Amino acid sequence: MGNFSVNHYHGLHLHPDRVDVLSVVDVAEIPTLQQNLKSRSADEWCGSVVGGLRSTVDGSALRFTVRRAEKTQPVGQADLLTTRLVCELTAPADITKPVRLDFADSGDADRVGWREITAVGTDVAFTDPPVPTTSVTNELRDYPEDLLSSPMDVRSVQLRAAPGEGSAPLKVESGGVTTLNSAAAALNGIVGSRDLTPWLGFLAVLLSLVLGASHAALPGHGKTLIAAYLAGREGRPRDAFVVGASVTVTHTGGVLVLGLVISASSSLAGENVLRWLGIASGLLITVIGVLLLRSALQRTPSLVGHGHGHGHGHGHGHGHGHGHGHGHGYSRSSLIGMGAANGLVPSPSALVVLLGAAALGRTWFGVLLVLGYGLGMAATLTAVGLLLVKVRSRVEHLLEGRVSRLLSRWAPIGTASMVVVVGFWLMVQPLW
Repeated sequence: MGNFSVNHYHGLHLHPDRVDVLSVVDVAEIPTLQQNLKSRSADEWCGSVVGGLRSTVDGSALRFTVRRAEKTQPVGQADLLTTRLVCELTAPADITKPVRLDFADSGDADRVGWREITAVGTDVAFTDPPVPTTSVTNELRDYPEDLLSSPMDVRSVQLRAAPGEGSAPLKVESGGVTTLNSAAAALNGIVGSRDLTPWLGFLAVLLSLVLGASHAALPGHGKTLIAAYLAGREGRPRDAFVVGASVTVTHTGGVLVLGLVISASSSLAGENVLRWLGIASGLLITVIGVLLLRSALQRTPSLVGHGHGHGHGHGHGHGHGHGHGHGHGYSRSSLIGMGAANGLVPSPSALVVLLGAAALGRTWFGVLLVLGYGLGMAATLTAVGLLLVKVRSRVEHLLEGRVSRLLSRWAPIGTASMVVVVGFWLMVQPLW
């Protein structure tokens, strides 16, 4: 799961005289750091877990007690600690006749994460089992990679049970363990290295550049698409550099500010901040797209009531030729705004690297690596923009006459519409 996640698993085990529950909480690097979980005792924490549970048998509330509490803190990314809490709970219950059991967990309701519930019985059979008997994550040890885009979110169940043969949990075979890609794993290893040599530092910077470039190229971000539009449509190489530079500055600043805020606040849910930044980014791109679309429509004569002849006359042609940087061009503020919008949402992996370096007393090194992330992102966007500048110049050279005029006339409208659609999609995506 992600670096912001707080994951819950509850394994119910029904007996004729009681209900046992194995509750596991798996906390990722950033909330572990925020909440200072190293100092929190397992017994106290399991008591809080019990406080978030609501369970009844035929309407009678179950009162869970803690039989065993265990807390471990495995090392995660960038040498930051994660936390795993295991609570063995039990509550007396009368299941010597058909009953209905309700179980719900309201703990950490505002945190993003995996939520899973399973149920088995000893001398108790389920007449209406809506939940599985085995954990697909091996009790939050192995998260299936093919399910991470839509993590399980089961927070309550209702079971109908009666005395019977029962069911035993099957051995779980992991469907795939979530692992970092090799570059990210290598970078995290260097950040956590106790002996940081100049060579390792240089290698870490190179890896941060690679990871930043990969982040910009990932589908679903809209960065490459927007940069391609602004740089390719305008036809000026400097536009690609303006977009890339604004992305670098915004992304680097965003990671540093968010890292500072997260370190200072134990109650702030970092994933909520990223969600709102995503909405703001999409909104800004949408607004810019609407302004570009309006400008393109106003400059298309046949759409604003001008005659056909004037639209294809000398005035239009001269305006296009002279105004390659003005007539169809975009202001520097539009370019900077679009780049800033695409760099507004910090990369969680860059944030983890920064926090990991700071925890080891190497804040300066973490800032350098975050800058590397931003430069890598900018390199991808700039390269795509420059490539499309060349492609567009080539296409204009190959196309002549009416086809070239039609392309010049309708391309701004089509690409501006594309910006609006992408911006709107980026704005509504975090709301799902």
